[in-house]
Amino acid sequence: MVRNNNETGITQTLAKFASNVSYEDLSPEVVDWAKYLCLDFAGVTLNGAGTDSAKAVVKALGDIGRTGPSAIVGTNKRVLPEYAAMANGTAFHSIEMDDVNNEASLHPGVVAFPTALAMADIAPVSGKEFISAVVAGYDVIVRLGRALKPKEHYGRGFHPTGTCGAFGGAAVAARLLGLQGDYYTHALGIAGSQAAGSMEYLAQGAWTKRLHPGWAAHSGIWAALLARAGYTGPTTIFEGRDGFLSAYSGDPDPSLVLQDLGDEYLLTQTGIKPHACCRYNQGPIDCLLDIGQANDFQPMEIEEVKIGLLSQGMRLVAEPVESKRNPKSVVDMQFSMPFAAAVALSYGSASLNEYALGVPERPEVRHIMDRVECVTDPKLDAQTPKLFPAWAEVRTKDGRTMRSELTYPKGDPENPVTWDEMRTKFNLLSAPVISSQRQQEIMTAVDSLEQLEDVRQLASLLSTE
Repeated sequence: MVRNNNETGITQTLAKFASNVSYEDLSPEVVDWAKYLCLDFAGVTLNGAGTDSAKAVVKALGDIGRTGPSAIVGTNKRVLPEYAAMANGTAFHSIEMDDVNNEASLHPGVVAFPTALAMADIAPVSGKEFISAVVAGYDVIVRLGRALKPKEHYGRGFHPTGTCGAFGGAAVAARLLGLQGDYYTHALGIAGSQAAGSMEYLAQGAWTKRLHPGWAAHSGIWAALLARAGYTGPTTIFEGRDGFLSAYSGDPDPSLVLQDLGDEYLLTQTGIKPHACCRYNQGPIDCLLDIGQANDFQPMEIEEVKIGLLSQGMRLVAEPVESKRNPKSVVDMQFSMPFAAAVALSYGSASLNEYALGVPERPEVRHIMDRVECVTDPKLDAQTPKLFPAWAEVRTKDGRTMRSELTYPKGDPENPVTWDEMRTKFNLLSAPVISSQRQQEIMTAVDSLEQLEDVRQLASLLSTE
């Protein structure tokens, strides 16, 4: 229902909270998390800039002469800020190694960081302002995602990173423009008419999912700029009769938007991906790697692989089964549990090296993919949405059955990628793009992020000029 103008609704309450997030309010732990996630943004985006999908965005911008002051990460190109955010968000999301929040089943960093970096060419942004705006953006995105209920949102054909991301982009941009009160609320309201992201990319392995966070960042920046100029948006965009929650979910829980608001910044509930694929594949891959390391068998000796999968992930990575057993593109591979199982068991890895054209045709991979069965398990589902548990079983032709199960996949906040492991991930991903000296300069800048007077210093280090 639409509230009257005398009531403070969900949208206005969240806007007031996000607009007032201050660096001085953040604990050392939250600041450390922000820097940790920033280094992940740097490494994943530098590598993602080399994908065909990211290059296509840069080419399109070049074709229409959209030059400007803002750096496109991993290139020597500069464009208008909102287009840099679009390009960088797309690159960050292209290799499926970006951060993720389990409860909301979305990727908050792919919108928050590109938006904040681009905004430094619109308004003065220090390292402290950058951190506080990113923290606010994570909270907005995650709170909306969990209130939609991921299974319901997916069921309507929406990708939550794209839809919730538009609001997160607006939250970051509005925060860095210094918007307050109705101006900030209007920015969120304007973003509501730009919240999009279709799951139909799954049907043909299309690139459109990769564009979703980039477009959300672009849309968020424009929502904030329009609001600053006096353009109005609905102040009940979340809770209204035709608002975001009602329109985008069959069974939303609006109370989850404001639950525990300010008690804990949700950026600290964000996980890191060690494997180059969909989040729903990560836990099962860990189980299969454990089985492979603890037992002696060859890929062609495998008779059956059974995966315990969360039901909300089935349509993403397990159905329709014949398509998932026959990936035709890299996107298909990224969203195929049978393929993920095959490379994990064949090579003991599910890295970017395995997610490449030609790998699905290898005999050992083909052999295992045809033998993977994904099943749902009420015991797993009972632990969601906050936890993403998994199990896997492998049966060999000689009659052995091996099983592994876990509650916290590697990368979850409860089973984290350490700072040293994060630096290793950054170095591996960025090595094809920049020199070891530049790698060290970026890590140093991130380590002292709160001390930067101008975040454009970091943006310059992430370019190849």
